[in-house]
Amino acid sequence: MTNSLAGMYAALLTGLSDTGDFDPGRQKAIDAYVLGQGLDGLYVGGSSGESGLLGVDELLAQQAIVAEDAQGSAATLIAHVGVPNLRDSVRLAQNAQKLGYHGLSALPPHAYPFSDREIFAYYEALSAATDLPLIVYEVPVRTGRPFSLDLLGRILALPGVGGIKFTSMDLFKFATLRRRFPEKTFFFGFDEVYLSGAVMGAHGGIGTTYNLLGKLYAALNEAVKNGSLERAQELQTISQRFVETLMETGVLPGMKAALRQRGVDCGPTRLPLAPLVDDCDARMSAILADPEIAAWVG
Repeated sequence: MTNSLAGMYAALLTGLSDTGDFDPGRQKAIDAYVLGQGLDGLYVGGSSGESGLLGVDELLAQQAIVAEDAQGSAATLIAHVGVPNLRDSVRLAQNAQKLGYHGLSALPPHAYPFSDREIFAYYEALSAATDLPLIVYEVPVRTGRPFSLDLLGRILALPGVGGIKFTSMDLFKFATLRRRFPEKTFFFGFDEVYLSGAVMGAHGGIGTTYNLLGKLYAALNEAVKNGSLERAQELQTISQRFVETLMETGVLPGMKAALRQRGVDCGPTRLPLAPLVDDCDARMSAILADPEIAAWVG
């Protein structure tokens, strides 16, 4: 395995109709907009795409549409295939390989409090189901607990595992794994503190707000590579101000409202996911009008 998947990826949003059905037309509009953000690739079918609220057939359809839309671009495509059962995860993974995706990623099984043995077996089977490199996922906020250094190390040692998306603030664990597995690809998953992960050696980031502020995150990552820490801090601060507003509105409802105001109608979020405030659109309009934010919005 190499770091061929390294880079900055938008955790792609999902287009839904006004009644909450998967909407291919709205998905294509999102794809076109995000492909213009200057990022290295798209992370398709993840939590930012409401995958936990979608059916497998909808996720399969989304994979196909994004693959078609990305043809002719330089975008690297990673398909998130982590659903609550292994059978459907394998189905999604094999479909992504047929469509020409470059990599896979998967949340660990999280419908029940699975043991370390069960989680390892899941990743072992999934990583062997295709020839694509699998990016595993450390995200305690979704799984309910952090995984031990030993478990993550055993998973990363699997031959079909290409790296990890690390969405945790345990930077010591991140750095330790990074040292022990220098040949693997390490993504950092917290948009608002991406700089921290980058300084600790992340090969790239995968984030929700990259859908709108992709150019900012690409510039932030480049600033770190160039040793321009002060500039990177400035860009991270701009990112944090945007994320603060999303925390008020609800992240995905706020992101969809923001794109809608840029002329990209993503539709609503799928219920029960809903805005946290009645004035979601107004709050997003206000932050988008801020000159520091507006300078980075395409």
